[in-house]
Amino acid sequence: MSEPQRIPAHLDDDEIERLGEILDRVAVPQGGFNMEALDGYLSALAVGPDLPPKDEWMPPVWGEQPPGFADDAERDSAQRLLLGHRNACIARARFDGEELPDSLSPLLWLPEDPEAEQPDELDVGSDWAHGFFTAVELRPEAWQAWLEAEDWIDEILSLLEQLATGDVEADEEGAPAAKLSFKERMEIVASLPGMLADLHQYMIDAKTPKQPVRRDAAKQDRNAPCACGSGKKYKHCHGA
Repeated sequence: MSEPQRIPAHLDDDEIERLGEILDRVAVPQGGFNMEALDGYLSALAVGPDLPPKDEWMPPVWGEQPPGFADDAERDSAQRLLLGHRNACIARARFDGEELPDSLSPLLWLPEDPEAEQPDELDVGSDWAHGFFTAVELRPEAWQAWLEAEDWIDEILSLLEQLATGDVEADEEGAPAAKLSFKERMEIVASLPGMLADLHQYMIDAKTPKQPVRRDAAKQDRNAPCACGSGKKYKHCHGA
């Protein structure tokens, strides 16, 4: 019996192409993900407030029906490649260096010359954003709590909504939405790694237990403000 293959830290170009081919043949016809949508989906799982168990987050990848792999070898290969790309999405969110390595860059379809003039109808990033929001929908209440707690998180998801829909909501209520331009799309796409890093750090901070401040009561000035931050004098608070 052969030993199971090691799950890679990230996929090389050949492995990305192989996983993309499997997704296009097995997942996409069933309403599952292509490679770009998978990247957005796994990115949201890497930075979200609550990671669903594997048996909950895995099925949406493959669509409405169990995946029809050609054989057990293809099934095992797809599993290995999928988990390897998940490792890359986690590493991307955790990255804190100066320049993100190419191996961790978001996977999106781009025109051959992204800096050239392009039609605004070109929906770059749309599949990525749809994948991201599919993961958000697995834990809507937890994400909503984040949105209500931090305006900047709401701003990030608003930008991703623009990628998904191609619409920019007007500032005035009732006014028609404007169309997202190709240039605006590319600006959002370029900011994705930073957005993911910020969300990941917020997730880490939210899950880190806060250590209570301990002070020696014998050294605490009873007329000084209490160290707990209540605003009361120590003698009327924890020194009572």
